[in-house]
Amino acid sequence: MLCLQQVTNEIMKLYCSSDRRERPFIVAIDGLGGAGKTTFVKELVSMLENACTIHVLHIDDYIVESEKRYNTGYEEWYEYYYLQWDIAYIKYCFSKIHKDYQKLTLPFYNRETNTIINKQRVFPPNSILLIEGVFLQRHEWEQFYDYTVFLECSLEIRKERVLKRDSYIGDELAIMKKYKQRYWMAEQYYLEKESPLQKANIIWQSANISDY
Repeated sequence: MLCLQQVTNEIMKLYCSSDRRERPFIVAIDGLGGAGKTTFVKELVSMLENACTIHVLHIDDYIVESEKRYNTGYEEWYEYYYLQWDIAYIKYCFSKIHKDYQKLTLPFYNRETNTIINKQRVFPPNSILLIEGVFLQRHEWEQFYDYTVFLECSLEIRKERVLKRDSYIGDELAIMKKYKQRYWMAEQYYLEKESPLQKANIIWQSANISDY
């Protein structure tokens, strides 16, 4: 099993050998809900930041307003997979970063007010950009990454994590109902449609949060 230091070393090796220094070296941290992506990214940043400039994009910061993704008439899994984000606009933003645009205005979602706030982000050249989130290897976005890590984790462990994490949804029954109807069906669709484990450069076995 790969350790985090090996993943860090591989990213740094590719970053240092990249001939595209006029833009960031783009790394996708993909994985299903509860796989530990956010924690993994925090640890990765701590190991990379002394060697180069690091920036992080959390894809969940750029979802659309709730009325565009709930009670739309579509099945819940479809709403989550296809309507949670403005897929085309995020593709546009990724393409601009990939084409050396160093400043972009991104649609940040404010959860307290359910509104979009446009925020400018800077993506300097000769840096590393970590993009973290679910469904990152969908075909609309995958061509913009220089390197992709997929965090693999069993459903049982992910279930334990989301039950602890997502208490805002309600009690355990409410959490399980939402995951079964919305999230897990969309994730299974993603696995079958896009084959992210087969396409990733590295598969990280995310058995325990303490592993990293």
